[in-house]
Amino acid sequence: MKVEERIKLFKSQIELEKQIVNAAETSVKNIENVIIRELILGIAMDSRKHESLLNTLICLHEKFALIDEEIVDQLKQNLENHIRLEKKAIETYQKIWKDLEDDKEKTIIHLILTDEIRHHKFLKQLHKELVEKLSFTSEDYWKWAWEDTEWGGGS
Repeated sequence: MKVEERIKLFKSQIELEKQIVNAAETSVKNIENVIIRELILGIAMDSRKHESLLNTLICLHEKFALIDEEIVDQLKQNLENHIRLEKKAIETYQKIWKDLEDDKEKTIIHLILTDEIRHHKFLKQLHKELVEKLSFTSEDYWKWAWEDTEWGGGS
């Protein structure tokens, strides 16, 4: 598939994800049951994430600006703090999961824990890329982003 076709496909998927968000938000508008409302809104949040990831795919085929040197140090510090917070979240969710007995609670905590582990790994790799060089290319991005997927070797 040619780049132009892929970009067109990504853009159409962005529109679909927006429709999913709208449908989710509409479906819970008058729902007072917090459990159902929050679970459906969680799906809407995932669809917003999908929009962001699809926008990333589009941007990878365009030239993007390198990160200015004056903000690199601040970005590194912010990433280090974010990594620390994600690690703390992982440790906490692991403990919570271990101590839970209710299968429904364990399932939801496991979903959160899996996300946190993926976030932590991703942020550590991004930080590494920034420490090793001030900017990275789209080829660099693909190398480490692919390795973090379940298809490219990640868990």
